[in-house]
Amino acid sequence: MDELHEPFSCTFCGACFSHESKLHCHMSVHNRVKPFSCEICGSSFSHKTSLTSHVRVHKRGKSFPCEICGTSFSKKSSLTVHIRIHTGEKPYSCEICGSSFNANSTLTVHRRIHTGEKPYSCKICKSLFSTKSYLKIHARIHTGDKPFSCEICGFSFIMNSSLTNHMRVHTGEKPHSCEICGSSFSQKSVLRNHMRVHTGEKPFSCEICGSSFSLETNLINHRRVHTGEKPYSCEICKSSFSEKSNMKKHMRLHTGEKPFACQICGSSFSQKSILTKHMCVHTGEKPFSCEICNYSSYEKAHVTRHMRKHTGEKPFACGTCGFAFSTKSHLNRHMITHSRRKGHSVL
Repeated sequence: MDELHEPFSCTFCGACFSHESKLHCHMSVHNRVKPFSCEICGSSFSHKTSLTSHVRVHKRGKSFPCEICGTSFSKKSSLTVHIRIHTGEKPYSCEICGSSFNANSTLTVHRRIHTGEKPYSCKICKSLFSTKSYLKIHARIHTGDKPFSCEICGFSFIMNSSLTNHMRVHTGEKPHSCEICGSSFSQKSVLRNHMRVHTGEKPFSCEICGSSFSLETNLINHRRVHTGEKPYSCEICKSSFSEKSNMKKHMRLHTGEKPFACQICGSSFSQKSILTKHMCVHTGEKPFSCEICNYSSYEKAHVTRHMRKHTGEKPFACGTCGFAFSTKSHLNRHMITHSRRKGHSVL
């Protein structure tokens, strides 16, 4: 069992659960204490909430209640499968990968991962899906149906799981923790991406140059280096950018927003990277060093410029006379001499 995903274990039978509340509910299987009884049929339950759920059975006509949680079913076979959630029993195993399931129908769906079978087709766009429930969720893209709404801000979602993840924006809950560094995340997928920081895994590769990335979004942004695509445009000056984050930084030039403030002197900056450089003024830190001499600086660009003294590199060339310079500022100063000469020749 993957303890990262199901960290709560039963001390009696070893069954694992993803939430502590589910473990508490499971423990009722062992202690058999059922102090809450139904006045209609006499069924007993270990939790008051289970009894409350069960009472609704008599109104809905579902005659097979779970004695542990009170959930009721119209078929005894459905109750049998449900009981396995509490006991942890998974009698159906995949002959290919060994994964186990509490229902044969779940195993049938799982096998499609190996076979690639997708028997459910969208009538509108012909997309294929391995389960009927996935097709139902997909259909909402076409209908625009978003049945799951946030009670706090009103945002609506296609899936209930998306609403659950969204609610953590309001609650601040971060239930998924990294076992290596302790960082916590609101979504399991974000934790999975974070783990690549520790493993060094970079599963997304550029088919043009071979560069690899830990996130698919980084690969998508990288491809624009080759294609020259800049899909994000500034509404004010029409400047275009390959990444949305760069456009967001650019917009602060127009708005004057400086959200990153120094806690020591109060100076504010439009970018976090600029604040990081500024902090070196207070700490005296110079993290970038020359490999040849003892020169160091708080900014990497300064060291890059300094290195040209050792290498003799002069990457900035004059388009008029061909003279080359180690810095762009030197080239700009040189260009003034041409403009002056041009002015004298006109006179």
